[in-house]
Amino acid sequence: MRLAILGTRGIPANYGGFETFAEQLGARLVARGHDVVVYCRPHYVPTTLKEHLGVRLVHLPTVRHKYLDTVIHAGLSAAHAMGQRYDAILMCNAANALVCTLPRSVGTPVALNVDGLERNRTKWNRLGRAWYRVSERLATWVASAVVTDARVIQHYYEDRYHCPSVFIPYGCDVGGDAGTGTLDRFGLRSGDYVLYVSRLEPENNAHAVIAGFEASGLDRRLALVGDAPYADEYKALLRRMAGPRVVFTGGVYGEGYRELQSHAFAYVHATEVGGTHPALVEAMGRGNAVVVHDVPENREVAGDAGLYFDARTPSTLGAALRQLDRDPALVEALRTRAIDRATALYSWEHVTDEYEALFGRLQGARGSKIR
Repeated sequence: MRLAILGTRGIPANYGGFETFAEQLGARLVARGHDVVVYCRPHYVPTTLKEHLGVRLVHLPTVRHKYLDTVIHAGLSAAHAMGQRYDAILMCNAANALVCTLPRSVGTPVALNVDGLERNRTKWNRLGRAWYRVSERLATWVASAVVTDARVIQHYYEDRYHCPSVFIPYGCDVGGDAGTGTLDRFGLRSGDYVLYVSRLEPENNAHAVIAGFEASGLDRRLALVGDAPYADEYKALLRRMAGPRVVFTGGVYGEGYRELQSHAFAYVHATEVGGTHPALVEAMGRGNAVVVHDVPENREVAGDAGLYFDARTPSTLGAALRQLDRDPALVEALRTRAIDRATALYSWEHVTDEYEALFGRLQGARGSKIR
């Protein structure tokens, strides 16, 4: 099949979950004999790069603005895709629902991965939240198939919009080890740091993680991995809160990211908005003891492999970290459960199987909706 992935910043992944998803899925589909294109934004992917891991890259301009970047680039990508005779398109992000109408108008089926409930993020103003709310509704009308990566989000679309969706989770690499060069760069020792990975935005609760870690009194370090555009004030707050044992690495990708995930004492996940969060799935795949903010989306992913806390009360995180510090047997039990759960539910090969089957169904449906 001739396939295209739109709505991300592009690959190689150097920003977030959708980009890693496009890279992992695209490369695996190419390995299975498909022709795959990923559309890229110039300020994330060099325009001189034409191919990555066998995936062809198309570079189109956009406007670098918090509220326009994604939708404008997706619109230009969708317009370009109209003339390419793709067998199916995967559009990422519910905000891009409206532009799905362009390729569909020429008979190209479009699966829309809606992600989580983005309108709940505090970074959006009233207009941004309204756009996401309207886009949720549009997604149920204009996409050939709506894809949800968490059962919680699947049930939301069913209950609110009476719209069935195709459930396909996010994926991860399972097991494996990695070097320690990145640890050395940030002054970290294997097995002696707590890891947190997320965009540094308020609803991802990095401030609660810092407060909980400081309250724990652990003689270890906390590595905060991530960054965020348009969040300078919040990042400044985090740095004021942080003691000398807190390390800000910024965004780390590729092998460096795998190294950090492979050598942590424990991984803390504190997000409260969205569906399946990539960093949590990846931490489980690497065999981490995961400590997780207790909301339905996170509990769905971690299940019995997680130790839970309430980010609204950072002292509960401190207590959980002290419990792990005192109980090595619990740490090992959580690591084993994490690997087992990731293997059973979240391997990239399983995810690729599901998307490949969906694209085949879309190709054969001749424009009809898929549920």
